[in-house]
Amino acid sequence: MTSAEIRDVQTMLAKHGIDPGPIDGLMGPRTEAAIIAFKRSRNLQPRAFVGPITWKMLESEPEGAAQGDRSELPWIAWGRRLLGLHEIYDNAALKAALKEDSHALGDPAKLPWCGDFVETAIKVTLPDEPFPGALGKNPYWALNWRGFGIETEPTYGCECSISRNGGGHVFFIVGEDATRYYGLGGNQSNRVSVAPIEKSRVPKGACRWPKTFPQRPIWLPRLTSATASETRFG
Repeated sequence: MTSAEIRDVQTMLAKHGIDPGPIDGLMGPRTEAAIIAFKRSRNLQPRAFVGPITWKMLESEPEGAAQGDRSELPWIAWGRRLLGLHEIYDNAALKAALKEDSHALGDPAKLPWCGDFVETAIKVTLPDEPFPGALGKNPYWALNWRGFGIETEPTYGCECSISRNGGGHVFFIVGEDATRYYGLGGNQSNRVSVAPIEKSRVPKGACRWPKTFPQRPIWLPRLTSATASETRFG
């Protein structure tokens, strides 16, 4: 495959919730492991080869996306186009993206930027969405996102914040398995990624939906992680 084709494969794997590592157009061991994991999930021969059958399955919508209105949410589409950007290796591109709402926290290589990622995604795609109280004063502090929008059950595209040592982490839920949610977020292993997060870490009231965007039926696609060493938020 060409570098462009490998990048397309990496992007499609990430869409299906399988982490290919950096989306860089290079066929490294993490991308090979992700291809194998995807093929296992589709009952295909588990080898790191992408033929026409695998490619067609990669181009399909993630499992669970065929029910009701499943057009992509604008803030999720914005976030997905940044998948793989690293705070050091892609610093200039990441800083430019985080400034698309005309302001940013600062250098993502030096500051925790998960809140900046979520804030920019919402500001750019839902410019009329209110940022009340503490969230309006400091949208970069992850736990201030508990005051965003309206409460919802965990569902595709909802914003979610969890506590961790020294503060919190905020992200968008884009899938689940039996014990974990999958979060699209920034500052996850120093990059934009889809990472597994234990369901037990998500308290009641932590999942929020924008006030200015119509709610959809509760649903979450079933996803898997291809990596043995997964992102953890301590």
